[in-house]
Amino acid sequence: MNKEKAIKTLDEIKDMMSRSSQFQALSGWSIVIIGIFASVATVVAAAIIGLDMPFLHESHALVPVNVRIWTAILLALALFIVCAATVTIMSYYKAKRHNLPFIADRRMFKMATNFMIPLVTGGILSLAMILQGHYGLTSSIMLIFYGLALVGCQHYTYPSLRFLGYGEIVLGLINCFIIHYALLFWFIGFGVLHIVFGFIYMILYEKKTR
Repeated sequence: MNKEKAIKTLDEIKDMMSRSSQFQALSGWSIVIIGIFASVATVVAAAIIGLDMPFLHESHALVPVNVRIWTAILLALALFIVCAATVTIMSYYKAKRHNLPFIADRRMFKMATNFMIPLVTGGILSLAMILQGHYGLTSSIMLIFYGLALVGCQHYTYPSLRFLGYGEIVLGLINCFIIHYALLFWFIGFGVLHIVFGFIYMILYEKKTR
């Protein structure tokens, strides 16, 4: 009996240590909202570029391709800023509501570092390719490096986040061979996958804290 109690106590201590080293304030609704934002942004980007919208081709002919491309890039940058702000604000309020830690400590710094290094690398690589007129693989690179960023920070938050990362990586690799459907893969990866994963995340984790 004493041995069983000791094992149970050790398991509880391990669980407490694991929880204390993880960022648990991530909001499932923020993941869903990011997916909605990305879906809308994809449609707007398609309209800006004039992709598969014949009724816009005449007006787009008056706007240089470079202007349309740079407008889409600025839209993507604005989307990133809005999504980052959404995650931060909603995570803060979740932490406050459930008495979870939300401080800029070493754990959060490591998580941010592991997330940002692949993300920034992929962003710079995509920008370099766009500047050289190589547009075909940019969406693939964004998806792959974003997936790597999610996998890289899994140890500092819920481990299941890696599955969203794996999905992004697989989509990006497939997109490498089907470059003419870049925005469709963008829509699925940054939009649909986020929405689906966000609801699964809420079912698996957030019901326990209600």
